[in-house]
Parts: sequence; structure tokens; C-alpha cells
Amino acid sequence: MFPFEKLDIWQRSSDFADRVYDVVDAFPAKERFGLGLQLSRAATSISANIAEGSSRISTRDFSRFVEIAYGSLCEVVSHLRIAKSRRLVTAERHQQLYLEADELGRMLTGFRTSLGKWKTDPAE
Repeated sequence: MFPFEKLDIWQRSSDFADRVYDVVDAFPAKERFGLGLQLSRAATSISANIAEGSSRISTRDFSRFVEIAYGSLCEVVSHLRIAKSRRLVTAERHQQLYLEADELGRMLTGFRTSLGKWKTDPAE
């Protein structure tokens, strides 16, 4: 097992991506390669950046990757809003994913803050 797989934030963001993919799978074919592709890429980028950041030696680098993951989460929220307005996702499903994204956002912010407290790199 890789160390990042033990992180709750990585597990939660990976599960979130699975649920986003479920939404994209229900899109009409013409939307899967437009908004659907953007949405699924942004969703997978969250956990991917956490995983990649965990491989960095300095906590400063790891923190930067967590910041990028947060940006990807914001991108997902934006794409989901458009999907809702285009009636590609129901208001109820949008609300569920929005609440989950909000919780992930708080977790990412807290995790990034905690990384700043570790400061194990003498260059930091």
C-alpha cells in the first residue's frame, strides 16, 4: 500500500470522483466529450494531486499539491453548476454532490493547514 492510500482525504476524494463519474455516465453522448470530460478530469485531479503531493520530500511541495487539488474541486463545483442549469443533473443530485464538495473543501483546507505545521524541511 502506498502511504497516500492511508489518507482519509485521498480516499474521500477518490470516492467523490467515482460519484462524479456516475453523473457523467448519465449525460447524453454529445455532452460526455464536452462538459462530461472536463468534469471527470477535474474530479480525478483532486485525488491525483493529493497522491502526487504525498511523494514530495518537503511539506511545502505537498501543501502546493493540496492547493491544486482544492482548485480542481472548485472546478468540479463550477462544472456541476453548469450541468444543473443544462438539466444534465437533477437539483437533488447536484445538492448531494455540492454538500460533499463543500465537506471535501473543508478537509483540504484543514489538511493543508496541518501540513504547514509539520515543516520538516530545513529549507522551509
